Parts: sequence; structure tokens; C-alpha cells
Amino acid sequence: MTIDLKQAPTAPPASLQKEEIKEKTKALKKRLAELQKVLYAQQRFSLLVIFQGLDAAGKDGAIRKVFSGLNPLGVHVKAFKVPTEEERAHDFLWRVHPHVPAKGMIHIFNRSHYEDVLVPVVEGLIDEARTRRRYEFINCFEALLEEENETRLLKFFLHVSPAEQRRRLIERRNNPEKFWKHNDSDWEVAEKRDKYYRAYEQIFKHCSRVPWHLVPADKNWYKTYVVLSKVVETLEALPLRYPPLDTSNT
Repeated sequence: MTIDLKQAPTAPPASLQKEEIKEKTKALKKRLAELQKVLYAQQRFSLLVIFQGLDAAGKDGAIRKVFSGLNPLGVHVKAFKVPTEEERAHDFLWRVHPHVPAKGMIHIFNRSHYEDVLVPVVEGLIDEARTRRRYEFINCFEALLEEENETRLLKFFLHVSPAEQRRRLIERRNNPEKFWKHNDSDWEVAEKRDKYYRAYEQIFKHCSRVPWHLVPADKNWYKTYVVLSKVVETLEALPLRYPPLDTSNT
């Protein structure tokens, strides 16, 4: 999967009408809630949704807006931050595996195992040979989830423009309701955009056994719609059905 992020769109197509898309989004949220009920009841399949993107790409907002209408019993969100000392003492997938979904569940990763080939590459902490081995381990890990546990994976890269990213980072510094999101290091990451782009482009190239979905993320209403559409499409493709009545104990 070869992608040039500098050429990939960050804004919705000009032909789309915002209000029309918002109405479609409402219908999709209702449909997702219906599908989740069956997924949870059937206990055969599971769904893992992975969100990656630069700082201020809108990962938190996408998770909140897409999945807020679901039954909390069947949904779990995990945010992966800088590895702890204990996590660094193990292989890089050690901290990830306990958080993959059980049958019937939808789990959402805010960042993921891809951080362990992204940040080390950008910061020059691992060489090319080790990086390629990690690509292979990730592909095997994702194959294990799909083939052994019937977990469907969705991988989203939220693609935000430099101008919109800068606007959002400034807002975090000026809006009291978003002070909690502010981190000075986000500005340092933004300055390394080209390095992050190159690292992501290599991830897309080498880890696309499960395909990536690039989501234009400058406009939240469109970002939500694109993600929600793909989640619903993925669940609708499964042979979901409510289990039959169990009369074995009657």
C-alpha cells in the first residue's frame, strides 16, 4: 500500500453537503447500535478499531462521536501512551495483547502497537533491520487475532492538515476547557511532521495485510461519517444473528 501523505486529502470532497452527511451519520449510529446488540449476544465475532494520527488529529473526538451510543458493557477503549518501565522490560506487543477484544466485544485503541515502530523510527532508536522485524511481528499478531479469534480489525489514520493541526494546538493552549489536552511536546512532534509522514508511509507499505483507511480529518463531521460508515459496513459483512433459545435446562 503506497501512499504519499503530502498528496492525500485532509478535507472532505467539495461536493458534499454538511447537513446531509450529518443526517446520514445519525442513521448510521442507530444502525451501529443495532449491530452491536447482535454482536454482543452472539459471542462469535469481535471488532478491534485502531486509531492512529498526529497530535490533534481528532482521535478522542472520533471515538466519542462514533461509539457513544453503544452499550458500555460491550465496548472498551484503551489509550496507549509512553511505555512504562515494566512494559519496556517485555517485548513491544506484551502490553497490547491483554487489551484485544473477547468474542462479542468492540475494543478501540487510541494509538496502538504501531507507536512502537513509529516513535522509535522517528527518534532513531531502532535500526532498519529491527524495524522490519517489528513489521513482521505486527502482521503475524494481527493475523492471529483474525484467524484464531475471528476478530475483525479496522485501522484508521486520521489525516489532518498542518494548518488545522496548528489551529487545534493553539486552541488547546487558549481554551480553558481544553487546557487538559495541552502538552508542549505536541509542538515538537508537529515540527517533525515530515519524519512522521515517512514513518507512517513505511507502516502503510509493510503492514497492510489488514488495510489502512485514510480519513480526511480537518472537518469533524466528515471524519465521524467516514469512520462510522466503515465500522457499520464491516459489521454488516459478518453473519451476525441472535443465538437461538437454549432449552437444555428446561
